[in-house]
Amino acid sequence: MKREMAKELSEKIEERIMLKGWIHRIRTLKNITFIVLRDESGLVQCVAGKEISLDGISNEAVVEVIGIVKEGKNSLNPYEIFVESISVLNGVIGELPIEINKSELQVSLDTLLNNRVLSLRNEKENSIFRVQHILVQAFRSFLSSEGFTEIFTPKIVAEGAEGGTALFKVDYFGEKAYLSQSPQFYKQMMIGAGYEKVFEIANFFRAEEHDTSRHLNQFTSMDVEMAFIEDESTIMDLEQELLKFMMKELNEKGEKYIEALKIEIPIVEEIPRFELREVKEILKNNYGKVIDENDLDPEGERLISKYVREKFNSDFVFITDYGRECRPMYTMPKGENGTKAFDLIFRGVEITSGAQRIHEYNMLVQNFKDKGLNPEDFSSYIETFKYGMPPHGGFAIGLERFMALLLGIENVRKTSLFPRDRHRLVP
Repeated sequence: MKREMAKELSEKIEERIMLKGWIHRIRTLKNITFIVLRDESGLVQCVAGKEISLDGISNEAVVEVIGIVKEGKNSLNPYEIFVESISVLNGVIGELPIEINKSELQVSLDTLLNNRVLSLRNEKENSIFRVQHILVQAFRSFLSSEGFTEIFTPKIVAEGAEGGTALFKVDYFGEKAYLSQSPQFYKQMMIGAGYEKVFEIANFFRAEEHDTSRHLNQFTSMDVEMAFIEDESTIMDLEQELLKFMMKELNEKGEKYIEALKIEIPIVEEIPRFELREVKEILKNNYGKVIDENDLDPEGERLISKYVREKFNSDFVFITDYGRECRPMYTMPKGENGTKAFDLIFRGVEITSGAQRIHEYNMLVQNFKDKGLNPEDFSSYIETFKYGMPPHGGFAIGLERFMALLLGIENVRKTSLFPRDRHRLVP
């Protein structure tokens, strides 16, 4: 007998079917027992008479149910299953460390993560990663339709792409190596190889000793690089259209998960753009916040988002023209001390850094030196710029952070399947 799914039985009324899944809840009355079974599609109510043995049946046991589909009124479906037999495929040993059959898990973050496989059976926790799947697929689909090629870059490297010290060291057969912080160098090298539009979705690593709700030491980056751009505005135009498509796909394909998570999907129209100098004036005049640096702190990001939300009804805002000292060595300069760089702020937090890159060899070498870096340490990257590199630029979206802001989740650890931070290596 072919296995059926719990939420796909509307056309099976009066048919004998087989279900397999987990016991979600049991309610026993005098002559009848109501069993709610859960599979990947959702929940279904099964009705068992007193003649049906329920030995070994407990919450989260894995079972096989054979029965007849009948019309019935219940809160789950317009049908229910009258059980002919129920078999335990695998039972539960001991007590469950958390109760997962509630709308919200009433446990600490550590308890939730320490029991990750069990906690992900909860509908709300499970929905987080169903949404993630839709967003990642939409990212890939949009870029592929625009002529981008998906690439897979090394995760063990000789030098960091950010020029800093936040690197995890690796013993690579006796040689010094590091876990990759970013695919940045390789994205640009692929542009030089003639792949004019590339993207990658992958894990990267930062050995930063932060311990905040918005940082992870292993994170998923969704990276894009594009050749023959006019300037950084070309890249911002691309990201705007990409986000429109991603939100459209989520609305169309994620209705069930949007409802479970009780989230509001932002409308992406024309995303406002402000130069950093304009942002400084807005923050000073409207909130009394004075910024001396050529960068925004977390409070500045929150306040400019508040302003844009009130004035433009947008959850997104592009900030451009950041100072040279706070941007990486491959960022295209602009004017005396500016850059052709931008950030995308979403609901008060930066989710994207992007820029036009330097494509001229001598300028790139000098910029490395200006940053106090030895160009010879990055020769395999820099040498490629001798042989005809087109104007290009790109951006990266931090997936877990974007997800947390989109879903209204307070900690990025909840939007990572098995998070890695300063204190967590298991599960």
